[in-house]
Amino acid sequence: MRITSELFVAQLTRRLFQDGEFATVIRRGAEAAGAIFIVARSREGGLRLFGPAVQSLFEEDGLRRFMEEPANDDAALEARFLREARFDPDFWVIEIETAEPERFLEIVEG
Repeated sequence: MRITSELFVAQLTRRLFQDGEFATVIRRGAEAAGAIFIVARSREGGLRLFGPAVQSLFEEDGLRRFMEEPANDDAALEARFLREARFDPDFWVIEIETAEPERFLEIVEG
C-alpha cells in the first residue's frame, strides 16, 4: 500500500529543504491518491518534467515511481497540465530546484 499523495509531497519537500534545496506546491490535488507531477529546475535554468510511471508495470511495494516526460519550456508544461486537467483534475504539481532530482525521486526509464 502506498502512502497518500499529501504525505508523499510533505516528505519530498522536507527532504529537499533538509538538503538545502527548494520545493513548492504549485497545484494541490486529491489528498489520498492524486497523481503527482514534479517540475525540476536547475539553478542554471534547466527544466525537466517527471510524471507518474505506470504502476501496473511494477510489483506493489509502496513506492511512487516517476518517468521523465518531454518538456522544453514553461509553455510545454502548461500545455501538458491542461491535457492532464481534462483527463484527471485531481493532480498535484510540485516544483523543485535541484541539479539532481534522481536523489529524491524513484525514476524509471520509459
